[in-house]
Amino acid sequence: MLVLGVDCGTARTGYGVIESDGGIHRLIAFGVIATKVRDPFEARLFEIARGLREVIRRHAPAAAAVEQVFYAANVRTALKLAHVRGVALLAIAEAGLQLGEYSPLEIKTSVVGYGQADKRQVQVMVQSLLGLESMIESEDASDALAVAICHATRGAGTSACRVPTPRDAFRAKSISK
Repeated sequence: MLVLGVDCGTARTGYGVIESDGGIHRLIAFGVIATKVRDPFEARLFEIARGLREVIRRHAPAAAAVEQVFYAANVRTALKLAHVRGVALLAIAEAGLQLGEYSPLEIKTSVVGYGQADKRQVQVMVQSLLGLESMIESEDASDALAVAICHATRGAGTSACRVPTPRDAFRAKSISK
């Protein structure tokens, strides 16, 4: 199954696509959707949405995963991050993808085996789990791949995580005719 992982950020939203059977993972694509800090916030959200829709269109994943909202010392930053996360969830729902949401603790435990792992440890384990010759330098992309790996090992195949979409209602009406 192809899984998209998303690491939400207002300046840099990381994404990673892997192919996985739940045990063996293979890298398909990764990158960062960068926005201009000086652009109006709504323009930045639009750019993130456009970028995620393009990644989904290009790679056609069956599932996607996003980090859950976490507590932040700066309320303003947390609110902006929640907006980005909402845009990501919308793009995922529009595509009709299965959705997994995981806490930072779950992601780190799944990938590193230790919930308090630092960014460098996550990068090293992502490299190892994907069998890459070198580490992915972008922390945003590496974190997104960690989210995808977490979903592939913990949440894959759990239909309870799937987000119903307007397409589902259309499919149900088409099938019943």
